[in-house]
This record gives sequence, structure tokens and C-alpha cells, in this order.
Amino acid sequence: MRKLEDFPDAHLRVFDRSPVPAANEINDVYLIGICGTGMGSLAGLFHEAGYNVRGSDAATWPPMSLRLEAMKIPVSEGFSQTNLQPQPDLVIVGNACTPTHPEAAHVREHGWAQQSLPEAVSHFFIRDRRSLVVAGTHGKTTTSALMAHLFRSAGKEPGFLVGGVMNNGDVSYSVGIGQHFIIEGDEYDTSYFDKRPKFLHYRPTSAIITSVEFDHADIYASMDDYREAFSEFAKLLPSDGLLVLCGDLSEVNRLSVDASSRVMTYGLERRNVDVTAVRIDTGSDGQRFDLVVKGEMKGRIWLPLSGRHNLLNALAVATIALDEGLTIADIITGFGTFAGIQRRQQIRGEVSGVIVVDDFAHHPTAVKATVEAAAERWPDRRVVAVFEPRSNSSRRKIFENGYSAAFEHAGAVFLSRPPFRHNDRKEDFIDVDAVIRHIISTGIPAVAAEGADNLLPFLLTELRPGDVALVMSNGGFGGLHDKLLTSLHV
Repeated sequence: MRKLEDFPDAHLRVFDRSPVPAANEINDVYLIGICGTGMGSLAGLFHEAGYNVRGSDAATWPPMSLRLEAMKIPVSEGFSQTNLQPQPDLVIVGNACTPTHPEAAHVREHGWAQQSLPEAVSHFFIRDRRSLVVAGTHGKTTTSALMAHLFRSAGKEPGFLVGGVMNNGDVSYSVGIGQHFIIEGDEYDTSYFDKRPKFLHYRPTSAIITSVEFDHADIYASMDDYREAFSEFAKLLPSDGLLVLCGDLSEVNRLSVDASSRVMTYGLERRNVDVTAVRIDTGSDGQRFDLVVKGEMKGRIWLPLSGRHNLLNALAVATIALDEGLTIADIITGFGTFAGIQRRQQIRGEVSGVIVVDDFAHHPTAVKATVEAAAERWPDRRVVAVFEPRSNSSRRKIFENGYSAAFEHAGAVFLSRPPFRHNDRKEDFIDVDAVIRHIISTGIPAVAAEGADNLLPFLLTELRPGDVALVMSNGGFGGLHDKLLTSLHV
């Protein structure tokens, strides 16, 4: 993990911050970058807790802009020192801010009370509650959302903050009044003045680590650097806490040596895991399985989610839930009523016999798992995979081979060529043509074009009744989903 002192502008990153007043001494909270997924949800938490909330962003866009508007939270479009008047009691600095950001710099130079997102979550909402953290390269959002829904359905009234909008209640956060706070533990860095991973701030009582596979190449120098972050996280758990590890993955298993807490493993491939599933039956409505804990059959469960990765996510949640005192009956009810997450295998519509599906996948492993899950969910349909490598990490050459192998269950593949940005280096930039050539060599038709508008004509030529158009991006993909649905009507 990179140290602040290693940055050429370290003199702007290392400074004494004013103490943050107690929660009951604060009234007005201002968020810089309020329209981001995490920051918008944090704004919602503050609003729900009774604080006066406002903020700013470079631009406002749905759906977060609409959610903030519904809460009557004022948002300034564009960044300026004048937005900060009158002076708020506390400023939350989003991790997209640089040291020279006009508002962030003003707050620093005037010594105002400020925090990062994870610091604020810990200070105001986790506090002394039982913090249940879901960490890992993949599956964090679905796993934390499934856990939040399960605890809610069991009447535990937890607080929670997840990185996606749950279809149950159309929510991504809640202050809650119960003893638990459930949170998605992101390994991305915290802020310009704190380059530690976010999850190191969440004071875990118990935690899940779903996977450890190199990601975020823009902030982690190597796999060793990335691995160290999870090692430090595992060390945070108290001796009476529980660390739940995916036992199928050796990279995750090795973290058990870092923990002073209790450790339990889950999985589907190895015999010696503590929690597993047997008699697995898959179908268009999800999957059914028998839950086995330390050799004891607990009950048969229906999970309305497709894919092996989601079954593993469910095993992890069941492990934590049983340890926290929930019953197998609670788990059966909670899992069976989970309606999923927006932008995770979300059906956006069906037109002319073509189902259009939206998914957030962007890492090669996640893309592969998502394509496989779609093929499992719709075994009688052809999956046409459409992918935008948009994030800083997904555009890196290091993931070229991973993407080349990620589409083996697709019937056709369409890739968006990412634009070359100011912070990209040619030697590190993905060669989309090389990925396309490899996919074609396996017998799967594949096409690349620049952006949604250029991909759309190719897609409309290829798609036919009975297909599933699986559109994957961690951004809006230029509105491709809606454009596709509109064009298919013609």
C-alpha cells in the first residue's frame, strides 16, 4: 500500500486535521462528490439520521440525482469555494478529490473538520455495534445485500451500507436500530489524505472474504501489495470474532494464518470446508440446495439467484448468520424472498423475443462468472455478451488474457473500445483487437467498436428472437440498454 510520503505532492496530503466533533454536536454535513454511489448513500444515511445534508458534484445524473432530490438534499453542480458557504460543521471528502480540488483544498487550508467516507461511516453509524464486513475482489455487493436482507427479514433491524440498490425496498442503506451494521468492505483507497483501503476503517466484529485476485492496478503495484491489504484486514478481527473464508481459493485460505479470530471456511470443491451445499438443483428461477454445516444437514434452501458464484455468496452469508444467532428457518425465509440487486443480472426488458440484461461485471473473473450464470439461467437461449472495459483497472493490459478466456459460454461477443485517457500509458493499455482475435479463434463471433452508438448497429444485425443480450459495464455504457430496447421495437 502506497504511503502518503511517497507522493510528489505529499506536502498537500500530510497535514493535521481538526478533531471531528461528537455525533450529537454536528448539525450540517457537506459531501464533496455527493452523486457517487457510495457518497450518495452516505448522504442518505446522514439524512435518515436527522442531519442537514448538502453537497456538490461535477455533474448531477440519475439515478442518484433523483434519489437526492427526493430527499430534498441540495446539490450544487460544479465545484467552487462558494458552495461551502455557510460553513458546514463537517465536510466529507470523496476519494475522487485530489489535493488541489477547489473545495477539498479550501477545507484543508482553513482547518475545517473533515472525514473520508469510511471514517464517517465508522464514526457515526458503526460506532460500537457488531460490524459485519463483506470483503473480497468479487461478490461484495450481492453478498452484503443478501446479508442485509436476511437480517432484516429475521427482524434484526440492522444498519447497512451496500454498493448497489436492493430490489427489496429499493434501498442501499439504512441507519437501523439493531445491534448489527452490515457493510460492503471495499479495498480501494480511502481519500487523497489516506491511501489505506476503505475496509480498514470498519472495525469488523466478523467478516467474509470472498476472493483475493489482483485488481485495482491503478493503486496497487503488485499482487503482493494487493494481498497485503487483505492480510491487514484479517488481523483486525477480535479473538471472539469470526473470519469466514472461501475455502475453494488457496489465496483466500492463506489469510487464516493472519487472523487471531475464529475462522470458518465455505466452498463447493474441497471436502474439508466447514460449510457447503449438496444436492444442488439449478433452474430458471435460481437454485435449490441442502445446506451442510460441519457435516450436519441443516435444511433445504431455495436461492432465487443463478450461478455458482452466487451459491458461494449464499454459503458465506449463512455461515455468518448462524454464528450471529439466526436460525435455519430465518435463512430459508430470507434467501427465498431476496429479490436481488439492481445491475446484477437485472432484466431491463424483453422486446421482439430478446431479453436485455444489465450487469455491473468488469473484472475478467466477474465477467466470466456472469456469462456462465446467464447461460445457466437461460439454457435454451443464446447469450450475446456485450462488454465495456471502463474502469481504470479493467482497461489494463494485465487483464487481456483474462478477458480472452472470459466469454467461452457466450454465443457472440461485442466489446467497446475504451478511449485512451490522459492518465493511461500505452504499454499498460489493453489491446482489444488481441482479445477479439483470441475469441474468434475459439469459434465465437466477436466484434469491437468505439462506444454504444457504434456497437448498436452490429448488435441489431446479430440479435435474433430467443437471444439474451447481456450488457456488462461498471458505468452507464452510453445508455446502450435503453437504446437497444428502443431499437428492437422497430
